[in-house]
Amino acid sequence: MARSLLIYCDESDQSGKRFSNFYGGLLVESEHLSEVEQRIRVVREAHRLNDEVKWQKISAAYADKYIALVDELFDLVAEGRVKIRIMFTQNINALPRLTAEQREDGFFKLYYQFIKWSFGLQSCGREGTTTHLRLFFDQLPDTKEKCQRFKGFLSGLGKSREFRQAGIKLGIDGISEVDSKKHELLQCVDVVLGAMQFRLNEKHLEKPEGSRVRGKRTRAKESVYKHINARIRLLRPGFNIGITTGDDGDSANRWRHPYRHWLFRPRVEDDS
Repeated sequence: MARSLLIYCDESDQSGKRFSNFYGGLLVESEHLSEVEQRIRVVREAHRLNDEVKWQKISAAYADKYIALVDELFDLVAEGRVKIRIMFTQNINALPRLTAEQREDGFFKLYYQFIKWSFGLQSCGREGTTTHLRLFFDQLPDTKEKCQRFKGFLSGLGKSREFRQAGIKLGIDGISEVDSKKHELLQCVDVVLGAMQFRLNEKHLEKPEGSRVRGKRTRAKESVYKHINARIRLLRPGFNIGITTGDDGDSANRWRHPYRHWLFRPRVEDDS
């Protein structure tokens, strides 16, 4: 037997006030894809969200529309139809003395770690079943040559011990760059990811220059973030957005949990 897992990936805020290198992903099994896309589409049409949905587009006039979309998305999460993962770094943990080349490659190296570990794919296996993994990235912000090299590097995960033991197959033909305007689930990732970087980097406190109060757009975004946070807390009471979500003593929960955060901490090499 065989099944397919699809992961839609996006990134945001590579250099933020307190947190940087935000990566987000939404996983759906192929058997649920049609239902998931249809339910998201119905809500968008009902609220006339006809253009591309993006965090940056949220305004006072659209906050309630985005909240309705968030509700449908997190209903799907709660039902086990999709899983969402967010990864980011904290600036105080940044590695010193990186070369220009290391900083340039860091974007792809972090993306690699996100794909390999954030969904707990090592525990997704089913006995007697082969799992085909497909990855969809929003257009990657680098040269065609570097992006192709990254895809080749990622496809090597299919040969790793962890993926082989879980029965996961990943080939370079299963890794694609896509136009987010044509992929509603990728747009959903953008909204959740945007909400997290907005709050963690304290953008909810920003005021227009010369003003003593926050702008309407900032307050609208905060209302959407608060709703997302409330929906996450229904899944996991006491959820803390700024730390790695606990696995409750069982590493397999990194796969089972419907929603998780990962505060990535780089490994410090001992120079002594």
